[in-house]
Amino acid sequence: MDLPKTISRQAALRAGFAGRELGGRAWQRVCRGQYVNACDVGELNAAQRHLILTRAVAAGASSAAVVSHVSAAIVHGLPEWFIPLTRVHLTRNRRTGARIGPRIVVHAALTEPDEVVPIGELRVTTVARTIIDLARTVPFEQAVVVGDAALRLGRTSRAELADQLMRATGRPGCPAARRVIEFLDGRSESPGESRSRVVLHTAGFPAPELQPTIVGAAGEFVARVDFLFPALGVIGEFDGMVEYRDGAHRSAESVVIADQIREDALRALGWMVVRWIWSDLDNPERWLTRLTRAADIAHHTHRAGTWLPTEPI
Repeated sequence: MDLPKTISRQAALRAGFAGRELGGRAWQRVCRGQYVNACDVGELNAAQRHLILTRAVAAGASSAAVVSHVSAAIVHGLPEWFIPLTRVHLTRNRRTGARIGPRIVVHAALTEPDEVVPIGELRVTTVARTIIDLARTVPFEQAVVVGDAALRLGRTSRAELADQLMRATGRPGCPAARRVIEFLDGRSESPGESRSRVVLHTAGFPAPELQPTIVGAAGEFVARVDFLFPALGVIGEFDGMVEYRDGAHRSAESVVIADQIREDALRALGWMVVRWIWSDLDNPERWLTRLTRAADIAHHTHRAGTWLPTEPI
């Protein structure tokens, strides 16, 4: 969507607005000297507001500064989860001089010409450089959410990430970045699925197959599922509830019925099915207990048919 543009205080005064008007309810201060019409930002989400802030801050920053880290991820259109968006992140191509201000974080790090791309009026670190910068500086789970999405959307590749990781050797956080890159999987189809993998990994569950196809005894298609634990006999489904809010094609009732029929077909083949939602990711004990109990039951159950993997991304 087209986001509202900011206006400088000087430009507003030249256009005939009084200083007291800019301080009133009709205008919202984005950063020092930059304002936006309050009506234009009322329904914007956090990422869209951050993008407006990024444009305003970058316009007043040095031409040598490059939008980076989570700000670059937002500019690239990548999803983020629980990474603070109150400050714009910029990187200067130098070894020293990093600083943190009320609305800006300036990183000091060497930047090669091929690590910067133009997007609109902004100069932004490439997706691969952005993922490595985040993997070095934010918690594991948050970095995985962004990195999985970048691979899934085809915005970067494992080869590009490996190259960027090698270039980052010696920078703070490289061991953490290496763990993130080794864990990434573009088959995760949403932030919730990425977070689910992190929770499962932390809890010591075996790595699940992602997006496999379940087929019946005669080779017929039965379902494509989110997570499969072949050795445990368990299928996991993350329910982000998005489909129930999409009334463009099917009603919520028809979606629920279709899901029930689908799960009945999976159980008829001997698979146990466990479903979880967003709130389970924040408090996973009960959900993980359900998985464990399902595996115990499946251990004594014969399974018909087989499954087909989806190639890693």
